[in-house]
Amino acid sequence: MKVCVLASGSKGNCTYIETNGTKSLIDIGMSCSYVENSLREIGVEPSSIERIFLTHTHTDHINGLRVFLKKYAPIVYLTEKMDEELGLLIDDYVYINGDMDINDLKIIPVKTSHDVADSNGYVFVSEGKSLMYMTDTGYIHVRNYNKLKNHDLYVLESNHDIEMLMNGKYPYHLKQRILGDKGHLSNKDCAYYLTEFTGKKTKSVILAHLSEENNSPEKAIEAYKTAYKKSGKQAPRLLIAKQKERTEVIEL
Repeated sequence: MKVCVLASGSKGNCTYIETNGTKSLIDIGMSCSYVENSLREIGVEPSSIERIFLTHTHTDHINGLRVFLKKYAPIVYLTEKMDEELGLLIDDYVYINGDMDINDLKIIPVKTSHDVADSNGYVFVSEGKSLMYMTDTGYIHVRNYNKLKNHDLYVLESNHDIEMLMNGKYPYHLKQRILGDKGHLSNKDCAYYLTEFTGKKTKSVILAHLSEENNSPEKAIEAYKTAYKKSGKQAPRLLIAKQKERTEVIEL
């Protein structure tokens, strides 16, 4: 399995995932041209993308969808509620109602808590390797913990530093939304969940969806290191996903 976060942040999110039998995107919140260029940088032709898995329908996760579909016509995987909220006329789609297998890729949806009609995180498994991918959630329900433990790679949102958010220029109602159960994970929350989930298999962690206004890579890294020191567990290798710069390609 190969994974590359092409972009992550409040202005757009998109991740590439490849197995021996599949080439897919998770969300497409950047422009079609940005995604095309980023894919070609890692040696992938956009026309080879066979499917797009949507986490939810906020603009920063679907902005490039319409144009990409028109040019390349991949299959869109989403829930029925997402489809209703999206309002796009998608020709080729599959509703996600539970675990599914596509060639050599197993997809395990995990419900997230965000201010939309429906939203998912995902666990992707192929040939014994696994990725946990989750952004845009106010919390992670304890009933999902077992699904989320001991994967090879984690891409998890570390959206904001609470102090920066509360002292920042956002209006009060927006601060409350971000902090709420249907908002976003703070650095502290993200780091705590990672100490709960990462295990002996885990090689790398990518912190994603960092706010440009209410966070910094330094703050996110500090929270990560503090949480692992407190937990007594070995911290996996850490990468920070950026808004307009792809990560390295991680091969599991």
